[in-house]
Amino acid sequence: MARIPYADPDRPEHREAAAHIRASRKSIGHLHRMLLHAPPIAAGWIDMYDAVRFNSTLSGKLRELVILRIAAINGAPYEWNAHAPIGLAEGMTQAQLDAVPEWETASVFDATERAALAYADAMTRHVHVPDDVAAAVRERLSPRELVELTVTVAGYNCVSRVLEALVIRGDDPLPPG
Repeated sequence: MARIPYADPDRPEHREAAAHIRASRKSIGHLHRMLLHAPPIAAGWIDMYDAVRFNSTLSGKLRELVILRIAAINGAPYEWNAHAPIGLAEGMTQAQLDAVPEWETASVFDATERAALAYADAMTRHVHVPDDVAAAVRERLSPRELVELTVTVAGYNCVSRVLEALVIRGDDPLPPG
């Protein structure tokens, strides 16, 4: 159960941000119900992650691969469960999905995927990216894609930290609203 109750989107102070979330996501799930406690953050969150997920030139497969890696490293089951089906829909194979937690020893990833996974690992585990890891990803991605990859990794580390600090779980009962 979450550390604090989920916000009621029908409360007057939450309505505008709730409408913004619904316009993007159609419904308001657990994470967004929690974020509604801080309406400006909830609305900004939607704008940021819509840009990362829907307005990026980075391939959806690569994006979801690093999101799932972050979820695996950070022990974030909500994030994993939300993004595993998206990863498959974006072109990941079941073998790749299964290999994400131990990607270093798996043979199912190409050179670009391996470079992105190493980059995600470095950013997630150590913040500072070694020069050789940065060079490997820079050789395979355009400058725009590298910025998008970097923001995706940084952003989804934020997501997993919010989820886990507030103990947000997808099977928590949500009050009406």
